[in-house]
Order: sequence, then C-alpha cells, then structure tokens
Amino acid sequence: MATATEPKKMLIFILKVIIFIAALVPFVYKVGLKYSQASTENLVNGYNQSRWNDFYALPKNSLDMVFLGSSHSYCTFDPEIFDTALGTESFQLGMPLQHMDTTYYTLREVLNYQKPKCVVLEVYWDMLDDKFELTQAGYLFQVMQNKELEEEYIREVFPLSEKLKYYTPSFRYQADYFAFETSEQKKKIEAKYNVAMPVSAKQQGTEKYRSKGYTYCDYNMLPDEFDKTNQFKNLDGLKWEIDKTQQKYLLKLTDLCKQQGINIIWVTAPIANVSMDYIKNYDGIHNVIQTLADKYGVEYFDYNLINKEKNLLTNDNFRDDAHLNHSGVEIVDRDFIEKVSKYVGNNTEQW
Repeated sequence: MATATEPKKMLIFILKVIIFIAALVPFVYKVGLKYSQASTENLVNGYNQSRWNDFYALPKNSLDMVFLGSSHSYCTFDPEIFDTALGTESFQLGMPLQHMDTTYYTLREVLNYQKPKCVVLEVYWDMLDDKFELTQAGYLFQVMQNKELEEEYIREVFPLSEKLKYYTPSFRYQADYFAFETSEQKKKIEAKYNVAMPVSAKQQGTEKYRSKGYTYCDYNMLPDEFDKTNQFKNLDGLKWEIDKTQQKYLLKLTDLCKQQGINIIWVTAPIANVSMDYIKNYDGIHNVIQTLADKYGVEYFDYNLINKEKNLLTNDNFRDDAHLNHSGVEIVDRDFIEKVSKYVGNNTEQW
C-alpha cells in the first residue's frame, strides 16, 4: 500500500532531475561552442571553405567539367592541367572522407548553379563500405549554402542516433576539437621547452589551397608508411563488401547525371605502389565496382590497375600511403586527359 510520503519522494526526484538538466544544458552548450570554434581552425575545413567560396563565385553555367568524390579526388585531379590541355573550364569539389551519399547531395547543389558536360566521379572503395559517417557530412554542411538541401539530407540519410549527435555540437565537432587541442599542446610544449618534435614525425614541403578547388601538395610519404603504419596491411579484397546505402547513392548520382544529359565517368584514384603490394585479391574490390559500372553503362577507370599495367608511378609520387602528391597528379592527369577529352568536346555525344 502506497504511503503519503511516496508522492513527495517522487516530486523531489523529479525536481532533482530538472535541476540537473538545467545545470547540464549550459555546460553542454558551452562545450559545443568551444568544439565548434575549434572546427574553424581545422586546416582541411579552411580548404573546403575556400573551395566552395570560389565555386559560388563562378558565373552561372560556366563549367564544362566537375570532379567529385573524397580526398582522392582533390589529391588526383588538378583542373588547371585539364583546362590548359582541353580549353575547358573545370572545378574540383572533392572533400575529405566524402561518402557517396554526401557526393550525391554535393552534385544536387552543383546543379543549382552549373550544368557541366561531364562529371568525373572518384570512386574509392574505403568510402563505399560504411553505411554512414557523420564527420564527412558535417564537412559539406559547413560550406554548403543550401539549407533546404541540408535538411533533406538529414531527413533522408541520417540514422536517428546520428541526427541526435549532429544537433549536439559537443558530439558533432568532437573530432575537430581534439585534433585542434593536440596541435595546440604540441606548440606549447615546443615553445616552453624550446624543442621541436622529431623531424620523422613531420612531412616536409608545401600543402596549400591553390585554385579551382584544387589543393596543391608536394609532400613525400613518411618512412613509417612503407611498412609500420601502412593502412592497407591485412586487407583482403575478397572480404570487402559494398554497403547498400552507398551503392544506392552511387547509382542515384549516376542516374541524375544521365537524366540531366551529363556524361559521367567513374574513376578509382591510385594508392601508393607499396600499399597495393599489401592488398590481397585486389581484383575482388575492382570487380564489384566494374560490375556495377557495366550494369549502368558507365565507363570506369581504375588507376590502380592502369598504374600496374603502364608503370606510371613510383612511391615518390605519393604524399602518403593512399594519396598522390603533385608530381603524381601531373602523371595521372596527363594520362586521363586522353580518356576524358571525348566527353567535354563541343561535339560530345550526350547520354
């Protein structure tokens, strides 16, 4: 039998919960604000902002070709090289970690301003086997001006748990904050003790946003990436599977191009030669993507296989174990110009 004190105890408990939440909300807000501010200090985010500022400043319908995809896109395709050779106007809109769902919405925004003759879609397998990744979606939202499209993306793509994270800045910007804090602590230690971090932990050279969405970089791979820290060790292509969500948006993006009369080409950018040596049964990965390309009537170029066939590149042409430096960009782009030229000429046959 309930006693008279039980409702009183329940009321006290509810009041404690309310007080706790009231105290917690300002703290969470303050942490979220701090994390959000740190994200603006992220160098990669700065490159993204420059990239999109330049894109939005372009005259309407002035582009012949657009490059889309992950960092493998902006570390592989330099619009200046293509435009000089082909007399075109092109732009690079690859972004870090970008998955195919985000790439699809990137194209949707592009088509609000431009109608290119050709879309070069970088297709990297490591961005095709995840159902969802919050950070890379946030990269797009930080720079895209179209809030209605952002809301559609969140509504259509985000799992419920990720929606909650996204609307809580302390979760949304957590990775940016800790990266920023690590960098700041390193600077403080170096200044306080008048020492520098070991040279082996730093890459020597220049990385900078240059023009038309392209990020120039002349780094070389660090010694550890040849073996100790190489991310491709123990990867077996026969165990790789494409995620259904990413496959869905890969095909939606392809269909959208065809509906708009835009030629689309799929390209897999090369990873370092030493990295390819670590991968077992790479054909297992290639064949999945090639089968989809054949099914949808899309021309597909895999520069890991082309590099192996033509010996285009050495490890010196890579900034790390997975991305080209500018010397490698020049080599691959010269080869790819011949393949893409028929899609951007004045007499290009449309789909």
